This record gives sequence, structure tokens and C-alpha cells, in this order.
Amino acid sequence: MRLNPKWIFTIGTVIIAGCLAFLLWRYLQPKGLGDGFTSGNGRIDAVEIDIAAKTAGRLKDILVREGDFVTAGQIVATLDTEILDAQRREAEAHLRKAESGVETVQSQVKQRQNEKTAALALRAQRQAEFDASQKRLLRSESLARSGIISIQELDDDRAQALSAQAAVQAAQAQVAAAEAAITSARSQETEALSDVEAARATIERIQADIDDSALKASRDGRVQYRIAQPGEVVAGGGKILNLLDLTDVYMTFFLPTATAGRVAIGSEVHLVLDAVPEYVIPATVSFVADVAQFTPKTVETASERQKLMFRVKAHIDPELLKKHIRKVKTGLPGMAYVRLDPQVEWPAALQVRLPQ
Repeated sequence: MRLNPKWIFTIGTVIIAGCLAFLLWRYLQPKGLGDGFTSGNGRIDAVEIDIAAKTAGRLKDILVREGDFVTAGQIVATLDTEILDAQRREAEAHLRKAESGVETVQSQVKQRQNEKTAALALRAQRQAEFDASQKRLLRSESLARSGIISIQELDDDRAQALSAQAAVQAAQAQVAAAEAAITSARSQETEALSDVEAARATIERIQADIDDSALKASRDGRVQYRIAQPGEVVAGGGKILNLLDLTDVYMTFFLPTATAGRVAIGSEVHLVLDAVPEYVIPATVSFVADVAQFTPKTVETASERQKLMFRVKAHIDPELLKKHIRKVKTGLPGMAYVRLDPQVEWPAALQVRLPQ
């Protein structure tokens, strides 16, 4: 059988292209890491943040879509505040009533103080009358002994002195009553002022709930999921959105016991992602588990699954993430290469290479 030259050319081209692709792939793979390095496979993850309602209510609107980038403090969703607005108006009415009550009680305090002043003046007057009657009684007693005045006049002066003394005691009682009335009025004033403070605190609490009804992003990030939809009623603590903090991105990978003990916090790590093997991303070891565990099912061979492994986290520099924040994606698998010996140079294939 004679082969068509065009088919021979096509087949040859495919074989050559495949060989070139294989050679390129082999070229990009790290070679000869040596004892100064170790590696493990993992996935890129980021800190997840749930945006949730503080209080129960109806979801009025969601202002972002899945995949949108948000900044810290940005309003991303709003809850209906019709009930809270009504509660605030009611609390404001109670505040006005309480403030009016304070004014009434304060006027009563002033009135009681004036009554005390009048009682003190009356007591002073009665005391003066009593002193005068006492002096007159002393003179009458002396004159009566000399026979200048009659016993009847002496009895009249004695009765007047006793009456003046009783008037002084009555005036003193009025002063005491006025002081008690002032104390009672001041107690009512304190209670009225407490009512005002309570009404103001209620307004502040309701206003805080109204402010919290405008849900804000706590950090810069990207919207990953819309968990609820406008019009739904959510409970207190009900989740509305899920965000990814793209300034807190890391790869979690696993290392065997033999090398995990040599990894120190702060060790230099270079990440190579399967989706973009042409880039090498710098990172730093931020966590090494102190308890070993079985390797996850993503490890390829059955024999490796029987080994105990230690979980390790390598964080990417937040400043580097901010520079390339639009390109940051989570869930991507890849390899983490850890330099165990700081004196050893990185192989050429693992030198840092970042997108422009």
C-alpha cells in the first residue's frame, strides 16, 4: 500500500510537535533539587470572610456580584430598615417625653427650694419673736416680784413666751419638711434624668442596628458566593456573601516526617502552579503543624498514603498580592519547593519569575 505524502507529513509534524512540547515541559521541571530542598504538592487557598446580618430582617438589596472586587468599608448589601426606623421614631418620642419630665421635676426642685427659703425666713422671724418674749418675760417676773405689775400680766407674758416657743418649733418643722421635699424632688430629677439617658441609649442602639443594616466589607477582597438573594428573610447571623481576602493567600501542602522537622518558620518557598508553570512565585513558611497526620487522598501513590505527613502553610507576600490582585485565583493546584539550607542557591528552573 502506498501512503499519501500529505498523511506522512501530517503525522511527522504531530510527532515533532509532541516531542518539542515534552522537551519544553521537561525543561521547565526542577532538576536535581538536592538535600537543601524539599517539595510537596498542594493548592492555593485564601482566607474566607462571611458577610452576615447582625439582626434578623429582610434582605433589601445586594450591591455586588460574584467575582466583583470590593474594598474595606464598601457597602455590599442592605437590609430593610422600615421596622427599625419606626422603633427609632418611638424612642425619640420617649426621649422628648423624658426631657419634658426633667424640666417639670427641675421646676419642682426650684419651687421646693423657694419653700425652704420662706420656711427659713419664717423660722428666723419666730425665733426673733421668741427671743423678745423671753426678755419680756424676764422683765415681767422682776416687776411682779416688786409688785409693780399684776400676776395676771405676768401670766400673759409667760403664755406669750410659750406661744412664741411653739411657733419657733413649728417653723423648724416647716424647714425640715421643705428639706425633705427638696430631697424627694431631687430623687425624682435623678430618675427623670435616668429616663432621658435610657431613651438616648435606646436611640443609639436602634441607630447602631440601622447602621449595621448596611453590610460592609471588612477587608479588601473578591466576592466568591452570593448566599442569599434580595427579598429573602435572614436570621440574626445569617450569611449573605462570602468573600476571599486576596491579601491573605497561601498554599497548604504536606511534607513527610523526615523533612518536616527541618522546615523552620520563615523558610523561603517557591510555588509553581500547574496552570501557569512558567511563573515561580515566592512565599514564606508561616505554619508547620506540630501533630502528624495521614496524607490526604490527593497524594498519588498508595505507599505514600501510609506515611505520616505534616501540614505546612506558605504565605505569599501581601504587597506582591496587591500588585497582581486581579490575577490571584484560589483552588489552583501546584508544587511548593522549600529551601531547607539558606546557603544553597535556587536552581535556575526555580528562580523567581513573575508576570509583568
